[in-house]
Amino acid sequence: MGMSVTISTADQGDAEKILKLQYLCYQSEAELYGDYSIEPLTQTFEALRAELAQGCVLVARLGDEVVGSVRGVVDDDGTARIAKLIVHPRMQRHGLGGRLLHAVEERLSAESEAKRYRLFTGHRSDLNLRLYRKLGYEQVGDAEPITRRLSLVTMEKDAPRTSFAASA
Repeated sequence: MGMSVTISTADQGDAEKILKLQYLCYQSEAELYGDYSIEPLTQTFEALRAELAQGCVLVARLGDEVVGSVRGVVDDDGTARIAKLIVHPRMQRHGLGGRLLHAVEERLSAESEAKRYRLFTGHRSDLNLRLYRKLGYEQVGDAEPITRRLSLVTMEKDAPRTSFAASA
């Protein structure tokens, strides 16, 4: 193959590529729940550009192609909210989702002092649930019904403590 996937900060020029990839990646979720009106499929270009401006958005690139992305923002209480982890279908099941998640966790801890990470996934999204559990996330609370077919599972894990914070 010769090329390796790199992970970097997204810029405004990546917005269209991310939105197209997001649309592709969430088709299987929409099919699973029988609901094509889920937010990732209806998000506007302007809303995505606003997310690029306000939070941490990372992309995975294979050459010039964006093959994955993840977003995160840290609340005032130190909770890093991670969202829209996507990997191109042909690149799935090779560890790229885990790499992206780890990269955004590191970035949010280093730049925004995240104390915990929180993410959401559908209650029937078994591959997502398995990945998040494998990476140390645990379900908190009951699944929250969003529509009559879709409930969101909230998962969290604590951010690692830095050595200087542990000695303080």
